[in-house]
Amino acid sequence: MNVFILFAIRTFSITLFFFLSSSGFAEVHQLDTNFDGKMDQWQTMNGDGKIEKIEYDKNGNGTIDQRDIYNGGDAIIKAEMDRNQDGEMDQFQFYKENGKLLRVQKDSKFSGKFDLTEYYDSGKTPSKIELDVNHNGVADIWQYFDGNGKLIRVERDRSNNGLPDVWEYYGPDESFDSAAFDTTGDQKPDQWQYFEGNKVLKGIEYDTNRDGDVDRWEYYKPSGKLDRIELDQNFDGKVDLITK
Repeated sequence: MNVFILFAIRTFSITLFFFLSSSGFAEVHQLDTNFDGKMDQWQTMNGDGKIEKIEYDKNGNGTIDQRDIYNGGDAIIKAEMDRNQDGEMDQFQFYKENGKLLRVQKDSKFSGKFDLTEYYDSGKTPSKIELDVNHNGVADIWQYFDGNGKLIRVERDRSNNGLPDVWEYYGPDESFDSAAFDTTGDQKPDQWQYFEGNKVLKGIEYDTNRDGDVDRWEYYKPSGKLDRIELDQNFDGKVDLITK
């Protein structure tokens, strides 16, 4: 049978609790970091004196609003946060063993459902963001960024099957450049739209027989009016009909 011994030592504004079991010592340090007479930080140490977790009450309302989990050493591996101070953790941050941020999960609308995930490579800005817009537990929008944090591509799932069927591409200044669409549900684009300037449509290409090659071209004037249509009616890769 394990024997538990509990004793406390109070020093200034720091209270130390020691728990002794058959496996060794564990400590919980309570701190009043702003000296207002209220404990606002709790540090849990393992039997080797290494930090296991640190809990915070940052707004002084008596409820923990951040929890940092450590790997039994000096590196944090997970952080939990209550951003809107409602008593529920709504953001999780995961770290690599070297302390670099790996992934962030958020309940972006404070609805009780985690609907946004940010992925990090080595920079301070995410390389990818996943969104679950309809809150069904599966991502339906994927945003991709370059090393400078600029948006380069967005993928969308309009059919709610967990797979993208729209691909949007953006230029160096994050201007909307082009988009591809899968209109048949075979996970292959069969329509391409091209833009210039302020999302001004300049052309649309179609693969009407789903053989992977474009066989219909539509060209538009800057006003948005259709200018001409080119067709490859026998699907040999050559235009054989032009309509203006």
